[in-house]
Amino acid sequence: MIEALQSGKYDLNKTALIMSQTGGGCRATNYIGFIRKALKDAGFEHIPVISFNIVGMEKMPGFKLTIPLAERLLKMVVYADLLQKMLTKNRAYEVHKGETQKLFDNWMEKCKKLLDKSTNKEFKQSIYDMVADFEKIELDTSVQKPRVGIVGEVLIKYHPFGNNFVVDLLEKEGAEVILPDFMGFAKFMCTHKITFNNLLNVSKTSSKLMKAAIKLIDILEKDVKIALANSKKNYLPPCDIWHLEEKVKDVLSIGNQTGEGWFLTAEMIEYIENDIPNIVCVQPFACLPNHVVGKGVIKTIREKYPEANISPVDYDPGASEANQANRIKLLMTVAKDNLQAKQNSKQSLENENKSDNDSTRIFGENLT
Repeated sequence: MIEALQSGKYDLNKTALIMSQTGGGCRATNYIGFIRKALKDAGFEHIPVISFNIVGMEKMPGFKLTIPLAERLLKMVVYADLLQKMLTKNRAYEVHKGETQKLFDNWMEKCKKLLDKSTNKEFKQSIYDMVADFEKIELDTSVQKPRVGIVGEVLIKYHPFGNNFVVDLLEKEGAEVILPDFMGFAKFMCTHKITFNNLLNVSKTSSKLMKAAIKLIDILEKDVKIALANSKKNYLPPCDIWHLEEKVKDVLSIGNQTGEGWFLTAEMIEYIENDIPNIVCVQPFACLPNHVVGKGVIKTIREKYPEANISPVDYDPGASEANQANRIKLLMTVAKDNLQAKQNSKQSLENENKSDNDSTRIFGENLT
């Protein structure tokens, strides 16, 4: 942020900084204070810092979360999730290198304009148009690649600078990378008030509001689900948060809500259920709750799903990049071996069935 202010690109009398605050037991809640201190030390004390949150913290007179803005933000996340999953899927198998990235960039610009001004009808149609465009990309799937999912703390798993470009490294090692939908995290955040009310009988009103919010998100994602279901490219569909909540109860309590909470564990289960057994669990070094719901549940998940191939990787300024890369390469070695063994087993079964069918046919001809 300070680098941007020092760049000379902006009129500092008409510039503000904005940062999200969860308001929960997360160090990200304290970032606003650190940003203000850094601005003061760097000579930018007059620059306002806006807190983007939905829990009533740090109220700002010049910024208000209105219903039209909230609607546009949700539509933005729908677009982003859809573009992300189509980018990584097609990029792994594209025949003409760079074609997927070019189409992704084109749709990024289209989405910005649609978010600025479009009707609900235009928004829905754009989803089908987007999937149709990516469907035209020619893929070479003659050699299947191991599918690798990424889970972890919300910033580290999405931000390339935070995870030392783990997606690029995995693709370089021959993986098809799958990232979870950010909207799934939004649904998980909505379940907090519902869980609080169920376990502690705190607020029925907040619980009802959050249930309504999840229904609204499901309505926004309805066309995404239909468009992806009609695709031939086997994309991971948007998550059903209630299904994941039910599945995760065998592993840990849904009272775990900090450090991505039970949702991180549920994402691992979601991947495995969708034939994505290889998982990189990226973790910030100092987030203890994240280690509990990430690294801490791996043994239980492996017992429940023997095919699971999970590697936890810590990311911290003091961590060794070589060690991080080696852990990922080891995961990929195991993933490739498992995939080859699975393909050999499938081929062996097909040969046995063919042999049985041939024997039956010959026996029938002899009878005739």
